[in-house]
Amino acid sequence: MSHRYDQADIDTVYRVIAERRDIRHFLPDGIDPALLQRLLEAAHLGPSVGFMQPWRFIRITDRSRRDAIHALVEEERILTAQALHEREDEFMRLKVEGIRECGELLVAALMDDRERHVFGRRTLPEMDLASVACAIQNMWLAARAEGIGMGWVSLFDAGKLAALLEMPAGAKPVAVICLGHVKEFYARPMLEQEGWAKRQSLDDLVFSDAWGNKEKKQ
Repeated sequence: MSHRYDQADIDTVYRVIAERRDIRHFLPDGIDPALLQRLLEAAHLGPSVGFMQPWRFIRITDRSRRDAIHALVEEERILTAQALHEREDEFMRLKVEGIRECGELLVAALMDDRERHVFGRRTLPEMDLASVACAIQNMWLAARAEGIGMGWVSLFDAGKLAALLEMPAGAKPVAVICLGHVKEFYARPMLEQEGWAKRQSLDDLVFSDAWGNKEKKQ
């Protein structure tokens, strides 16, 4: 008995993975509520260590609050540019978010009271963050399959954003998520297209038995 999917389905999975993009350019059209619900459900099906399900999603519907989030991101964008020193001007020319333009804005966060979840986190407490990242990736892939652009924005002061969104003590924002219709998907990752960085070779990142030992080609 084979548990393998049909080849066409397998090909689609790999295609969605390969064509996923971190989107910064959006059309102003809204997203159908049923579609948004599907994307949230895809995120909620993500794996989590100890089945703790630490993700929380806040939908931003108030325009003034959206503008306040944009201001926080702009503040951090300037500080990040200054920290980059010789690449400051190059960074400032990049479009790093689409908060004002996207059809839907969400904030993904870690829940509070995470310390009570010990299973899988006793020696690696950061696995709660890894679990939220898996949920976000689920949403990203589902969005791409639905033809919806998604951008993950991480340029913000977590404490300031938590205060703006009235999060309880212990909760922490992880991502500002921009969702929306797009004119087109980038042919390659935007930062690669803009010459900011290149994708590393997988051969340089896979080791055998110990760190640094390169896999031997068969």
